[in-house]
This record gives sequence, C-alpha cells and structure tokens, in this order.
Amino acid sequence: MINNESAVHLAKSGANQLSWRKLYLSKAKLKAVSRTSALLSGFAMIGIVEITLSDQTNSTLLVLYAVNTTLLVAVHILALMISTCILPNIESATYTMSSIQDSPHVSMNSYIQMAWVLSTAIGILLFLIEIAILCWVKFCPEGIGHCDEPSPAIAGTIIIIPAGIVFIAFTLHFYRKLARHQFDRTNRNLEELENIHSNLQSNII
Repeated sequence: MINNESAVHLAKSGANQLSWRKLYLSKAKLKAVSRTSALLSGFAMIGIVEITLSDQTNSTLLVLYAVNTTLLVAVHILALMISTCILPNIESATYTMSSIQDSPHVSMNSYIQMAWVLSTAIGILLFLIEIAILCWVKFCPEGIGHCDEPSPAIAGTIIIIPAGIVFIAFTLHFYRKLARHQFDRTNRNLEELENIHSNLQSNII
C-alpha cells in the first residue's frame, strides 16, 4: 500500500513539475518577445524620423526602405501585441499554486510560439536587412551606378550578408536542436509514466 501511494505521489509530482516548467517557459518567452520587439521597432521608428533624404535619392531604394521598415515595425508590433495580451494572464497564474490551471499558456501555445518566431527570427532578420538598406540610403542615395563613392555602402552590405547567413544558420540549427531536446524529454517523461503505471499495476495485483 505504501508503494502504491508513493507511485501515485510521484506521478502527481512529475505532472506538476512539467506544468510549471511549461508555464515558466511560456512566461520567459513572452518577456523576451516584449523586450526585443519594443527595442527593435523603436530603433526602426527612430531611423525613419532621424534619417535625412537627399533630392537625388533613388526611388527604388526609397521603396525598399519603406517596405522593409513597415514590415519590420508591423512584425514586431504584432509580436508585442500578442505578448501584451497573454503575459498578464500568465503572470497572475504564478502567484498561487492552485491557479496554474487558469493560465492560458497551454491553450494559447500556438500564439506564444508565433510571437517568439516573429520577434526573434523574422524580426531580427528584417532588422539586418534594414541596416543594409540604410547604408545605401545614407552613403549612396543615387544608387550603385550613379554614386561617386559607393565604398561605405558596399562595405556595409558585405558585412551584413555573412552576418545574415550566420544568423539564419544558427536559427535553423537552434530550432532543430530545441525540437530534438523536446522530443527526447517527452520520451523520457513517457517512459517514467509507463514505469509508474507498471508499478501501480503490479501493486494492485
């Protein structure tokens, strides 16, 4: 009888730990999204206000700059909105042990993941592209064929391209490793539950 009660207690303890881990992970992701999106969208807006455009600025550069900046701000604002709407509900669930079931971190996990990807993957990539475009708008506004000194813009672009490739490679590698880790952890949890179930069955018999 003692072994049976111990197994039940262990099963409940493991389930509670898993629930709290998911809650704190969702909370940490939303906080990171809030900080990153607010910072990068703020930089993009300051860039629009502070940049000085000459009359000879190439229209194609202006269109690229406007489109990329709008996408950058829109992506980060969307991620920030998701974080702002969900995070207070998760924060309120961490004050009492009994309110974890009231937290929306499970039912809204897809929105949390979407905000995480928008802010840390797509948003940062758009920000790198924004820097490359700003180099051309600032140092070579007439375009590569009509600029007297395109060297600063070309140098900035040469630096941004490998940085972007490294960022994309790291992002793919990180998410692949993370998915593998989650898969292995789920398998270990299932094995533990199967062992507990087997112990319960043997104790009952």
